[in-house]
Amino acid sequence: MEKTNFERFELQPFLIEAIKQLGFYNPTEIQERLIPSVLKGDSVIGQSQTGTGKTHAYLLPLLEKVNPAKQEVQVVIAAPTRELASQIYKEVLKITKYCEEGKEITAKCFIGGTDKQRTIEKLKKQPQIVVGTPSRLFDLVNEKALFVHTTAAIVVDEADLMLDMGFLEDVDRLASSMPEKLQMLVFSATIPEKLKPFLKKYMDNPKYSHVSPNQVAAAKLEHVLVPLRHRNKFKLLHDMLLSYNPYLAIVFTNTKKMADEVADDLMAKGLRVGRIHGDLTPRDRKKMMKQISNLEFQYVVATDLAARGIDIEGISHVINFELPSDLDFYIHRVGRTARAGYSGIAATMYDVEDEDAVIRLEKMGIEFVNKDLKNGEWISIDDRNRRKKRQKKTDDVDKEASRLIQKPKKVKPGYKKKRAREIQKFVQKKKRSERRNNR
Repeated sequence: MEKTNFERFELQPFLIEAIKQLGFYNPTEIQERLIPSVLKGDSVIGQSQTGTGKTHAYLLPLLEKVNPAKQEVQVVIAAPTRELASQIYKEVLKITKYCEEGKEITAKCFIGGTDKQRTIEKLKKQPQIVVGTPSRLFDLVNEKALFVHTTAAIVVDEADLMLDMGFLEDVDRLASSMPEKLQMLVFSATIPEKLKPFLKKYMDNPKYSHVSPNQVAAAKLEHVLVPLRHRNKFKLLHDMLLSYNPYLAIVFTNTKKMADEVADDLMAKGLRVGRIHGDLTPRDRKKMMKQISNLEFQYVVATDLAARGIDIEGISHVINFELPSDLDFYIHRVGRTARAGYSGIAATMYDVEDEDAVIRLEKMGIEFVNKDLKNGEWISIDDRNRRKKRQKKTDDVDKEASRLIQKPKKVKPGYKKKRAREIQKFVQKKKRSERRNNR
């Protein structure tokens, strides 16, 4: 396996092996800036958006410093949501599985919605890495089940979201149970004023790094949103692939099981499909990559393993059959196409429950176009938020009516009903006028 540029950080062999297996070759800007500082023991503030590689900017150097001989809590990672905590924990496990025999690093994830008593039972042996939501972590410390007085470093991920959700107090109480000489790593998309007293309390002259990706995705890449609208997802995918008739398309799923289901379904419909996921043996994977390079497949179904570090030339289309739970991976997925100045299409199939993820991607700077496939033809459709916008407009009219039609100085019986009728008349008249103007 080729060398990786992470080797210059002089990380332990198991970390270099994990990095290679994850397909990381060049550190991102935030990794380049922060890994040496974290290794030195500095406290850091990393201001960055999703998609900059911040998770591994702290995981790699912190895992480097864990002493596997000490069975005590050494690193605590606090995340504002269960989903994010679970995602970070999975990333920890992807790295620690390469630990040498006899030098294993133990990690545990503690989040709400799980059996607290069972969790306490598991803590008879303290893990070296702890990931979790602040309230559950503090709860376990309070129960004298989790011992954080031995902690060398704490990570506060998505600190601005912690603040918004009211979790910063729990983080504060958690950190105050830790040693005075504590390495604190804070990551946040923004640094609000209300966050600054917390930072000042725990961080003495931290290294500050602000990384803002100039462009989160390639310039000639079109991001298409395709609504599911109660249709069969497998059939819609098949129809999309036939309609696009790509030079080479990668269809992304979140799990190996789903990748196999999608690939099997497309093959049953007569398409020749390749697949890339973690269950392939090194030999099968090498063979598959060679077949893809030789253009034996027009369609490839893959898990996020393919989004990280696998360079396949000539990908014209990326289809997100499922949106990834960690939106960093959206950027990595769509980065497979529109390379070296070429154009490309990244189409995402979405349903109502994906709305929050889509909004977060838009906040990151992704500009989606809304399209649908009807009778084999691609048509532009209305912005999915038009109802919300229309409702807002109606609310504005209601406010205007309430302002103009004021409560009389002398109140007579039945004035409330009379005023309500007048407001309703005003709103209806305004709407009729707007409809006439829009014709």
